[in-house]
Order: sequence, then structure tokens, then C-alpha cells
Amino acid sequence: MSEPRTTVHGTAVAGPAAVTPTTVTGDLPEGLLEAFAGYEDALARNDLAALDAYFAPGESTLRGDATGLLVGHDAISGFRGARSGTLARGIRSLHVRVIDPRHAVIVSVNAPDAGGAGLVTQLWVQGDSGSWRVEVAQVAAPPAAVNPTVWRLVGTPLVPAATDTGPLAGETIAVKDLFDLAGFTVGAGNPAYLRGATPATVTAPAVAALLGAGASVRGIAQTDEFAYSIAGDNEHYGTPPNVRVPGGLPGGSSSGPAAAVALGQASIGLATDTAGSIRVPASYQGLWGLRSTHDAVDRTGLLPLAPTFDTVGWLTRTPAVLRAVAAASLDPARQVTLAPTAEPADALTNPPARFAVSTALVFAAADDVQAAFVTGLDRLIRAGLLPEPDLVDVGDLAEALRIFRAIQTAEAWRCNGDWVTAHPGALGTAVASRFEIASRTDPAAEAEARVAMAAARARLDAVLDGRILLLPSASSTAPSRHANAATIDATRTATLTLTSLAGIGGYPALSVPLFEVHGKPVGLCLVGPRYSDLALVEVGAELAAGG
Repeated sequence: MSEPRTTVHGTAVAGPAAVTPTTVTGDLPEGLLEAFAGYEDALARNDLAALDAYFAPGESTLRGDATGLLVGHDAISGFRGARSGTLARGIRSLHVRVIDPRHAVIVSVNAPDAGGAGLVTQLWVQGDSGSWRVEVAQVAAPPAAVNPTVWRLVGTPLVPAATDTGPLAGETIAVKDLFDLAGFTVGAGNPAYLRGATPATVTAPAVAALLGAGASVRGIAQTDEFAYSIAGDNEHYGTPPNVRVPGGLPGGSSSGPAAAVALGQASIGLATDTAGSIRVPASYQGLWGLRSTHDAVDRTGLLPLAPTFDTVGWLTRTPAVLRAVAAASLDPARQVTLAPTAEPADALTNPPARFAVSTALVFAAADDVQAAFVTGLDRLIRAGLLPEPDLVDVGDLAEALRIFRAIQTAEAWRCNGDWVTAHPGALGTAVASRFEIASRTDPAAEAEARVAMAAARARLDAVLDGRILLLPSASSTAPSRHANAATIDATRTATLTLTSLAGIGGYPALSVPLFEVHGKPVGLCLVGPRYSDLALVEVGAELAAGG
């Protein structure tokens, strides 16, 4: 293995030796350049302990890059521990601006071995012990033409719009890698599946509706394998960034479309939601996300996971775009209307929205999410944007989740089990475990669960009685990328407890980016009556505008 090096002006310097700056303003403090060279050496070796020591302790230390800002030494350390290291690089130029004998700003232009150029700005501070440490760092890495954790294919555009004048003219779509696009293959988030796939001959209606309204397809975005996850951590292609929570999971299985929209690389994420795969990434990344009423959008040309619960939906940065997308995709004749707050002129044709809250659902979330939800609703009520919700009993949540999982696993195996059996070892660990469980589904247990689901659905219809159910979109904020498997699984179970009710009821569900916990987004979820999709967006937009 070659020795790590720092280079300046093309000259390699082995180990943490002093370097020669390109420009200096002020008198160079003793030990500053040696500390900088030592930091670069530790970075090259991915020496986590040394890197931790070079960053100042405490909660005021800052590190920012294109994915967001990390606040505090512990957050920076956690982010660094979750990555595999950085690209080998040399220093092209070094600029030092001395503030006083114990404070200096260093700006370095680096040259990665892979090409391009990066820029790092650091505030170095000398402590009482004489050691120099970084208190503030801003990192600008060379931009990748295509981030493979976000995109499988990208074009300019990949598929042009069918018209230049539709309501979505100028909008761009990140299509989840489950939908057919004529001339392209579906990869389902798995390289082996992609290798065996054949190009589609017809574009899925859900895509065609957006193309016909004037949007173009920017590209095909990554998905968790077979959409069988809500974490967003694809073992084959990597984990997309979460721009709102650096170092956090993006949420899945619509991780690619969500990240593309949050990054500004597309304005529409065309996605699916079986058990929360739109609502969870929307909540984790501060996006608008709508799961449509079951069967309200044609699912032809969509690779299924569990058809009883699979729905089409969308992720956007604004409610206006989401409203236009939903209007272009849904049959207006089937949509019901709900007046957000004002008394309607005709209560029969435009009834007022009524709201409900289940304390059991709220308590299923983490304590900090519960607090944000309760405080946020109180704020909306006091502002006159929301009437006092009715408290309702939605039934045994553990039983509802059991029913949902029994049917989902049976259908997942029915839809994809033959391929999984024929390709041993092709799946990532977590998804393989779910399919292994699915392979042991008992037909009698599935039949019993379907009878129980019919009863649960009827109960939900009666209890909600046309109300909009309010709940957190996910049980927590975005978990850390390096959280252990047990933590991720516990978070998944808690979140499915919240999200599965919409699947059982076939209801539309909207995640509104309305709340925060310690600076991390948490969505307010609105679960409405069937075919109230457009009304939910209107209600959500009014709440967000006033809240």
C-alpha cells in the first residue's frame, strides 16, 4: 500500500509534514500548517480517531457541504463514521488568512485523483493546549455528473414531453425504477433483475399522463429492491443523500425520486406507496408526498409488490406542483370535494372538512415526534386553521399491522417469489430476509387475514365517517445511516403501525412538510376518504400556508 500523502503545487509530502501555502495574509502562527497537513494525512488514511481530534469538541463546531449542515462534533463524527472514506486527492493551492495569533482561515483547492477540483474552507482555532483544531468547515466537492445512488439513467431529457403547452410544461419527472418506459428496462433496484429485463414496448399510463400534461422525464430514479423497504438503503447502488438531514437515511422505497426532487434535479417524483414508500421519504426530507386512493391511478406497466395495497403517487417540493400533477393523473369525476375551513354554500355538494385524531396512533411515534405533532396541531387550532379534531378509536393497531403484513407478504411472494427463487444470493440482506419470511406464508393465514381486513376496513369507514385522520407521517425523523439493523427494523415496525391503516382502507394519504424536531423535518399526514385526493392537497396547502 502506498504511503498517504499531501501535495502542494504538485509536490508530494509524505505524512503530516509542513506545507507551503500559495498565499498568506498575516504572520503564520506556529504549528498551523503542520496541523493542516496532519489533517489531510488523516483524511487520506481515513483515520477516524485522528479526524475526530482535528475537529473542535462541543456543539458549536460546524461542517457543511452540498448535502447540508452538520452541527456539533458528535454529528460530524457520526457522518464521517458512516462513509467509507474520501477520494484520494492532492492540494492544488493553499490560501491562509490569519485573523489573530490563535485564529486563521485556510482555503484549499484540492485535486482528486479521479479528476475535477474541490474547495474546502476551514476556520482553525488554537486551544489552550496549543493544538490547532477546525471549528468551522465548508466542503465543496467536485460535482458528479450523475449520482448513481439517486439515478439509474438520466437524459436531457430522457423522454420529452408530449406537448409544450400543458399544465405541467417545464416540469421534470424522476420516474421510480418500477414503471415501464417504452424502449427502457425496469431494474427494480436490483442489478441481477436489470440484467435479465427486456425493454418495455409501452409506457405505463401513470407516466404517459404526466408526459401528456407537458412534463418531461428527466430520468429513471433508484428504488429500494422490489419496493420492499421504507428505509432507502439499497445495498447494491448505495444510499441516496438526504439534503435535510445530512448523514440520515432518505426513506424508501421511493428513495431515488425523493432525493432527486429534494436535490432540485427533478420537480416531480413519480413513485409508489404500498406501506408508506411515498409518505416516509417525504417526511424524512421535508417534501410533499401524496399516496393516491387505491386504484385511482392505473397501475398497468408497474412492477407489483402487493397489489391489494400498491398505489401510485407523487413527491414534489411545492403544493402547487403536486396539485397540478394529481389533477393531470386523476379522474375528476370520481373526486370528492371538502371545503378546508370556510362554511360551504352547499353542504351536500361541498361539505366542510372534518378532522380526527387517534391517541393510539400518536403514541406509536417517538416521544419527540409526539411532542412536535401535538404542539403543531395546537398551533393550527389556535390560528383558526383547524377545528378541534374529534378523538376516535381506530382499533387494535397491532392487529391491523398483522393483517397488513400477512397479506403483503403473501402477495410479495406471489408476485416476485419465482424470480427470487431462481436468483439465490441476488438480494440485499434486509430484503432477502423479508422475502424469506414471505416464502413461508400459509394460504390459510392469508385467507383469514383477508376476512379480518374486510372487517377492519368497515370499522375504519364507520369510525372515521368521512373525517380526515391526522397523524405523524412517520414514527421518527430520519434515522442515521449507520444505525444498526435492529434499530432500523424497530423504526420500520413503528412507522408501519402508522402507515398501514391507509393501505387497509384504500385511502389517499398526504404528507405535508409542516413540523420539525431539532431541525429535522417531520410530516403531518392527512388520511382522507377514498377519492378525496385533490381535496387533501387543498386542505394541506391551506394548513401549510397558515402554519
